[in-house]
Amino acid sequence: MQKKNFLSTKRMAKIAILAVIAFILMYFEFPLPIAPSFYKIDFSELPVLIGGFALGPMSAMMIELLKLLLKVMFKGSQTAYIGEFANLICGCALVCPAAFIYKRNKTKKQATWGLFVGSVCMVIVGYIANVYLIIPAYINICNFPEETIVSMGQAIVPAINSIETLALYCTTPFNMVKAALLSIISFFLYKRVSPLLKRED
Repeated sequence: MQKKNFLSTKRMAKIAILAVIAFILMYFEFPLPIAPSFYKIDFSELPVLIGGFALGPMSAMMIELLKLLLKVMFKGSQTAYIGEFANLICGCALVCPAAFIYKRNKTKKQATWGLFVGSVCMVIVGYIANVYLIIPAYINICNFPEETIVSMGQAIVPAINSIETLALYCTTPFNMVKAALLSIISFFLYKRVSPLLKRED
């Protein structure tokens, strides 16, 4: 019964609509002065967060994945799918803990706690993924010299001299700012749109 409810037409329609909105928001991206220009911020995680609060963490993951599939279908990938992979794991690191915590007790306190935990997870996962997966993938798959990547960060923070320090001094502050903005906006926006996304279970 629970499986049938999860795969209901209404739920899938809501997931699809939120994924399309998230995909459209991906077109509006901009860099931050605290990180190299290849780090760009957008607000495509907002519909994912709202969907996660309304429909649960599994639905949030589906919205995130569908958003990126739409992006690849209509815009392609300029990063050999590395950027999309990074977006997927960092996005899920933010929205899934937040949605899971809020699902257990739907109060403002739990929403705040969920967004805080999700933000911390995003920052930690973002650091680890950049050091061990994402930046090495750019180097090995895209043939992007490590020295060039490090120098781009060094132009912003002179103390950067390695992938680890790049992730620490650029990626981490970037993800902190992004997570904070997304959390604040979604916190105030969710209750306004939640009647349209009422849970079915």
